[in-house]
Amino acid sequence: MYSVALSVVSCLRADTEVQVAWVVEAEGLPDLDATDAVAITPGGGRMGSLASGALDGQLVSLAVPETGRLFRLEFSDTDALIAGLPAGGRATVAVVPAASMPEAIWALLLERQTIALVADLDGDDIVSIRLANSDDDHVAELVESGSTVNELTPAHLITVLVPVPRLAVFGGGPNAQSLDDTARLLGWHVSRSTDPDTAMGLMAGLSPLDAAIVMGHDVEASSRVLGAALESRAGYIGALGSMKMQQNRADWLAYRGVTDISRVHGPAGFDIGARSPAEIALSVLAEAVGELNRSESAD
Repeated sequence: MYSVALSVVSCLRADTEVQVAWVVEAEGLPDLDATDAVAITPGGGRMGSLASGALDGQLVSLAVPETGRLFRLEFSDTDALIAGLPAGGRATVAVVPAASMPEAIWALLLERQTIALVADLDGDDIVSIRLANSDDDHVAELVESGSTVNELTPAHLITVLVPVPRLAVFGGGPNAQSLDDTARLLGWHVSRSTDPDTAMGLMAGLSPLDAAIVMGHDVEASSRVLGAALESRAGYIGALGSMKMQQNRADWLAYRGVTDISRVHGPAGFDIGARSPAEIALSVLAEAVGELNRSESAD
């Protein structure tokens, strides 16, 4: 739901109807990202996706009550093949008009905070939905588990959303691929691009939970992206390259008025004598994890 929060807020401010859907229970979705959601606008407009798109086509045609509903959806082997999934399956999906959700949720999602929602049910109809009470011991236990979870009973749906760190990488080649692979093993969401304009967009949305890594031999391109990372709220910024490259980037930024680069770890990574792409990824991501964890503890 974090990924669609900004789009939903924009719709609400424009007085545009928008519904939010997320998977509550699933069978046949082995790589489902539990934090994913899709925002649906009249006419079939969609922001985000569920189950690699396998459910999206059905979602846009659903008749949703004013306060929301649970829907039991099935997707065929053909739907799964199109979405790149191994086989068909089924899912229970909550669909709720954004205007019926607690107003405070959107600021929390934009800040990438952990949240807990409680929906009261009458059959499959959602009667009401609210942020969980802070003194609810059961919800507190779910939150303390540290992972996104949905708990469905005949009377209630409890959805606990826990943000996952994001890694934005500018650059290509074996080093970028190893960073991508290793970060995914950590459970992170990874976006990477070799196009500086696209990469600058990736950097713009980073939060203190997230990391940015810049590499490449083109001083101008890598410096532009590094500047975008510095303008973001990223909790870790790493720059790969020799000391000469680090200085060239610093000079390029300084000439354009960016002189405080104290947040940049460059050359990125712990000194473990890394040589192979896998060792470089291990070195850089270990440093990133340490920095992000220290920042979280300080908060």
